[in-house]
Amino acid sequence: MSELKVLRENELQDKVGLFVGTRPGIIKFSPLMRELQKRGKDFFVIHTGQHYSYDMDKIFFDELELPEPKHKFLDVSKSRSHGGQTAKMLAHSEQALLKEKPKIVLVCGDANTNLAGALAARKLHIMVGHVESGLRSDDWRMPEEHNRVMIDHISELLFAPTEDTRKNLIEDNVKGKIFITGNTIVDAVEQNLVIAKRKSKVLENLNLTPKKYFLLTLHREESVDFKENLESILNGIKLVSENYDCKIIFPSHPRTAKTLKYFKLESFISKIKNLEIINPLGYLDFLMLLSSSQLVLTDSGGIQEESCILGVPCVTLRQNTERPETIEIGANYIAGTEPESILKGTETMLNRASDWSNPFGTNASRKIIDIVEDTLSER
Repeated sequence: MSELKVLRENELQDKVGLFVGTRPGIIKFSPLMRELQKRGKDFFVIHTGQHYSYDMDKIFFDELELPEPKHKFLDVSKSRSHGGQTAKMLAHSEQALLKEKPKIVLVCGDANTNLAGALAARKLHIMVGHVESGLRSDDWRMPEEHNRVMIDHISELLFAPTEDTRKNLIEDNVKGKIFITGNTIVDAVEQNLVIAKRKSKVLENLNLTPKKYFLLTLHREESVDFKENLESILNGIKLVSENYDCKIIFPSHPRTAKTLKYFKLESFISKIKNLEIINPLGYLDFLMLLSSSQLVLTDSGGIQEESCILGVPCVTLRQNTERPETIEIGANYIAGTEPESILKGTETMLNRASDWSNPFGTNASRKIIDIVEDTLSER
């Protein structure tokens, strides 16, 4: 029996591999790519193909003027299960890494993309750095929770956004080195909002007045793939619309559009007063829409962070959050999926002053790349 292929230290090259594959990952890695470019550091991007449509993927590279991925996997989207999708990405990632031979790869967050990239690197003896490590929801229904825990346990460098996430890593007895760096989403929001204000016409196109509308996003598996949860959330949005004479803008995620049709809820949602369903947006348009909204209702972890940074009150349409810092400072309300609780959360957040401080630090990208360069110089 022949030995399985691994990379030996003398084969590895002094460069960094970045794994992306979803909207949040691309956005959170955008400031890291810029930092690497600024320093003239050799790096490359692997795109796993987890998000594959132009509206949910390539538009972000185009808008944010990011380097095109050197490797992109085109058949991953055909997989219809978490295991099948992760397995395909893992196999492709291994081949790309065998070709590139980087000393370190960075993954960001908790998507299947990041688990596949981290596992591929780990098996080849390539160092793994996990950006946004230590987040925990303690909700094992969520595939993201499985992923983030596993990635943390196979990473050598753990870039924790906050003191709370550092404590989670210590409690989990991880083996890697832990660094509190802040979250790169702060850099991404600050850098890209400047571009959005210059380029975006979304408010004019939708005839919106700043701070005179609510924003709604829904996409998570546990929210939209189960009819009872989706119906309950929509009934909550209906209650909100009946109690507040305010437009609710809903950029419909492809996954959500599909399940609304499957569960025959399109007719119901079309009758919700003041709800305006629009196509998915590029990041600059979405950032402009979010920053100008009066309130956001969401099941997204990333949007909980972004709204907190932007001073926009957030109502989270889940039973829990892996961003407890947003709750502690008063920027977020965990409403769950029950209609009355969603209405109560909306009322609570609208009556709360948006004077909290950003809990996610600053200059995370610079700190992370400093650590990466120091680590590589020691090897």
